[in-house]
Amino acid sequence: MLIGLDPLLTPELLHALAAMGHGDRIVLVDANYPATRGQRLIRQPSADTPKVLRAILSLLPVDTYVDDPAQIMQVVGDPAAVPAVVAEMNTTLAAAGWPEAIGIERHAFYRAAETAYAIVQTGERRFYGNIALTKGVIAPDVALPGDRA
Repeated sequence: MLIGLDPLLTPELLHALAAMGHGDRIVLVDANYPATRGQRLIRQPSADTPKVLRAILSLLPVDTYVDDPAQIMQVVGDPAAVPAVVAEMNTTLAAAGWPEAIGIERHAFYRAAETAYAIVQTGERRFYGNIALTKGVIAPDVALPGDRA
């Protein structure tokens, strides 16, 4: 255990978040998601997607250089639908100061997950509890010698 860290941030998840670079994606998926599609699988069966999202957003900067840094899977047959789990994830994003997730078609979401740095499979049982995040950068607090303004 570490002081000040959400206990959902396991050593494996912390390693993945720290190793990711600017523009890399991490995808949080529900318990039904075919997680074998990704390069790295981190299991987090003890928590739902919004709780894991909240923990990750306590450390991860979201990319401000892309139009859609947070993406959710659209409901098949009703792309405008906003399931309760998606509304909860959007509330979590807003509380962290990030824009709402945009919906993308199911197979486009699968393709994005296949190229993600990591997939975190949660214990989420509600359908469509999936979100992809693109990692941003952390600006320097203080200019270092040699930095240009």
